[in-house]
Amino acid sequence: MVKKRIEKPKRTPTKRQLSRWQKQKRRQRLIIGFGTSVVIMALGLLIAVIYFQWYVPQEKPFKETVIEVNDTLFDMAYYIDALNYQLAGLPSQQASFYLDIITEGIQRNELIIQEAMEMDITVSDDEIDEELNSRELPRNQAVKDIIRTQLLVQELREGYFNEQIPVSAEHRYIMALLLESETQANDVRNRLVAGESFSQLAGQLSMDSYTKEKSGDIGWKPQGILNELLVTSLLEDYIFSYPVGDFVVPVYDAEKLKNLGYWIVEVLERNAETGEARVQAMMLSSEEEARVMLSRLSNGEEFTLLAEEYSQLWSDEDGADLGWLTEGSVSDAFDEFVFNTETEINKISEPIRDETMDTKGGYWLFKIPDSDFREISEEDRDLLIEQAMQEWLDLIVADPENIVISYLDEEMKEFAISKFSG
Repeated sequence: MVKKRIEKPKRTPTKRQLSRWQKQKRRQRLIIGFGTSVVIMALGLLIAVIYFQWYVPQEKPFKETVIEVNDTLFDMAYYIDALNYQLAGLPSQQASFYLDIITEGIQRNELIIQEAMEMDITVSDDEIDEELNSRELPRNQAVKDIIRTQLLVQELREGYFNEQIPVSAEHRYIMALLLESETQANDVRNRLVAGESFSQLAGQLSMDSYTKEKSGDIGWKPQGILNELLVTSLLEDYIFSYPVGDFVVPVYDAEKLKNLGYWIVEVLERNAETGEARVQAMMLSSEEEARVMLSRLSNGEEFTLLAEEYSQLWSDEDGADLGWLTEGSVSDAFDEFVFNTETEINKISEPIRDETMDTKGGYWLFKIPDSDFREISEEDRDLLIEQAMQEWLDLIVADPENIVISYLDEEMKEFAISKFSG
């Protein structure tokens, strides 16, 4: 006999039960939502802690302003990018010696950019991008500004400054040479007047490398060129005001640098074990001056006092005393006297000619065979343009209305070098 399955009637929840279940679900959603919010807040707090305790301190030095040029600010990141580009390949130890030069370069470049804009001379971003691409350069702002400045300088040179130089000007044919003393200069002048060759004497005797190389024949030059060629500011006015055809009397140039000097040396002590010698010395501009010093020394004047007044080697710290020296530390001409075993202690040397030393002072002789009004050569034009640009830049840098500030201190410099990639 099969029993029939009796189905129980389905229970329908009451309104009260439904209300309780709905409240429970809402509580669960609230709990889950609150828990999620707490997790998100905790995660956000953790990120904030990491950001402010690690990232911000790491990032802050890069954002510090290190240079200001008329309200244009440059931060540490920019400065490091400039270092990495300008000093690429140098080890950090060497790069540290160039930090001030890089600083001045950033300041100068920004002044050029600002001044060029005032003159309505600009270069486009497309031109800069083309240059960066062609040279495969980094694309940071520091490198872009360097390239911008280079392109602006080219525009200034070829456009603005080129137009400032006339096509033609008065030229003088110039022959010149530099001699070490007035006595020598007067002697050479007499030989020239007597008919000896200017070129031959200049090639043999001139103490100036340019006139020696040219055998004294500088050729046709317009005004404004000689300062650059002869590295002196003295001759320009003389040559362009002197009568054509005359040999001038010797002209003294106190600041002209020449590759020649004369030692007066006294060996004070020797150390037989180390081979060292303790020396006092003075470096004079000419043999004539050196012989005057010897005469005064022989008359009882003190070596140190004469060296202080006349020596071009004088040191405020050590005076005439060069200290203990080893052979090879100065020059062959110096060593031949100092380390010669026959040189007696406290014996003062005769004048020792040394062409490895540089001294200031010399006497110019020159002649102007002819003058003419002629076209300025391309070579001379380039020199005149460079001079005009340099004068323009010097005026900008010296302008008190330009506000140029470096905030770089030793700590900042050390940080920059620590991030320098070399």
